[in-house]
Amino acid sequence: MTKIAIGSDHAGFELKSGLISYLNEQKVELIDKGCFSIARADYPDAAHAVAESVISKEAEFGVLMCGSGNGINMSANKHKGIRSALCWNSEIAALARQHNDANILTLPARYMTLEEAKKCVDVFLSEKFEGGRHADRVNKIDC
Repeated sequence: MTKIAIGSDHAGFELKSGLISYLNEQKVELIDKGCFSIARADYPDAAHAVAESVISKEAEFGVLMCGSGNGINMSANKHKGIRSALCWNSEIAALARQHNDANILTLPARYMTLEEAKKCVDVFLSEKFEGGRHADRVNKIDC
């Protein structure tokens, strides 16, 4: 069973709630790292919690969301070993896994529907890293 850490700020809370309901129907174990309401919440808090969960191998992958996806994505990518990809459709989510070995999927909650978010998550979780020439590039990401 795949284990996913999931998190958002207040702007991503509704999308996160919808994804949690959807993923609970799948063969996925979820670890909710917050936030837990639409009350103001700072996106770095969720980003760091999910990133740490992936780094420590508490979770295999992470899913993050904030309004634009940018702030939470930038915060997650501060962690060595994290490759968080901001994806707004399933094609980009597929490439994030295939070519970039992304381990966190970040979604722009204010700019996508729950249906598109579900497609992104499904593709992200099902695609595999292709390795090969892509591995050389991925190995150059960490500073």
